[in-house]
Amino acid sequence: MAISLTAHERTSASPAPWRSPEKYWSSIDNATAGEDPPFGVLHIDALRFNAHDMIRRAAGTPIRIASKSVRVRSVLDAALSLPGFEGVLAYTLPEALWLAESIDDVVVGYPTADRAAIAQLAASETLASRVTLMVDSAEHLDAIDAVVPADKRTVIRVCLELDASWNAPPPLGRLGTWRSPIHSPQAARSLAEYIVSRPGFELVGMMAYEGQIAGVPDREPGKAAMNALVGWVKRQSRAELAERRGEAVALVREIADLRFVNGGGTGSLESTSHDDSVTEIAAGSGLFAGHLFDGFRAFDPAPAASFALSVVRKPRADMATILGGGWIASGPPGVERLPKPVWPEGLRMMPREMAGEVQTPVEGVSAARLAIGDRVWLRHNKSGELSERLGEFLVVDGDSIVDRVPTYRGEGKAFL
Repeated sequence: MAISLTAHERTSASPAPWRSPEKYWSSIDNATAGEDPPFGVLHIDALRFNAHDMIRRAAGTPIRIASKSVRVRSVLDAALSLPGFEGVLAYTLPEALWLAESIDDVVVGYPTADRAAIAQLAASETLASRVTLMVDSAEHLDAIDAVVPADKRTVIRVCLELDASWNAPPPLGRLGTWRSPIHSPQAARSLAEYIVSRPGFELVGMMAYEGQIAGVPDREPGKAAMNALVGWVKRQSRAELAERRGEAVALVREIADLRFVNGGGTGSLESTSHDDSVTEIAAGSGLFAGHLFDGFRAFDPAPAASFALSVVRKPRADMATILGGGWIASGPPGVERLPKPVWPEGLRMMPREMAGEVQTPVEGVSAARLAIGDRVWLRHNKSGELSERLGEFLVVDGDSIVDRVPTYRGEGKAFL
């Protein structure tokens, strides 16, 4: 059966099941009792809640799904069937070409130097009408023309990326991801003028990803001072970016008929939707909702995705060792990037070993009760790392497995 994210009415007699951890994780464990770990689960009710909560938070601004945070085509298709989700933000050109076989609006979120994929795009008017490439310099255009000159191919659609980072006062300095070199409105206009002067290209969009707003928790337990600082940074950065992005978009629109202006992320749906210069918001990780988002003040998503691993050793009576576990999120190394044991409750990783590729020892109040063959349930930090490891997700509804959906990996695809 196909995944359906159509909203269901929830009554006071049937509250969100994840609000009661003991019942929620026990029901998932019971539903999958016949399965052997490792395996991942998507709880359909939680996934449905997250999709509709994202739409609510976006307040009428369409959401372009960031596919790298999902990597499950059936989930992409289910979200795109809902009013409020429009188009995909892919992370590589080969992935975009694959998705464009059935999805007619795919923007590649990062510049490409993949010559074979560029040649495939340039040879197909259908693909070229569905896929938009990301650029932030003249060299990106040169790289495309070096594969297939403009006079020997169809027109390539491109999106200009504006750097959304914030140059904060000392001692903070630059805050945000190192992406585009185009920071000022004037630089955006200059590059836009250059793009429209080059034959074989059409400038159709702009993008600005505000990672310092969308990707940083501001409600982490026991970190009051840091939460206050992050909240201040987000407020200041939002104000600066709204003004600068608005000016940049206005200048570029004088040169090109932009079809979209993309911004945001799962963590900034509310604020980005209030930016009048933005026509769509990129977000995807909020669908699965890794434990990163437990620390955000603005919203409270459901733990829709989780995975189970087996206990295979008891090195000590009050410990248990699970097989695998090192499914670590990208970003600066730190404990917060690790998977989080959630069931049984009260488990913690060993400080000198933590989550390992081959094993993860745990201790805590529940560890003594774990026996060889028992299962430990964990949540990932972000979203995409689960699909990188798994060939499929089991879809659970209530106390039953109702579907099995392949990840990209399960479909034989490993784009990056």
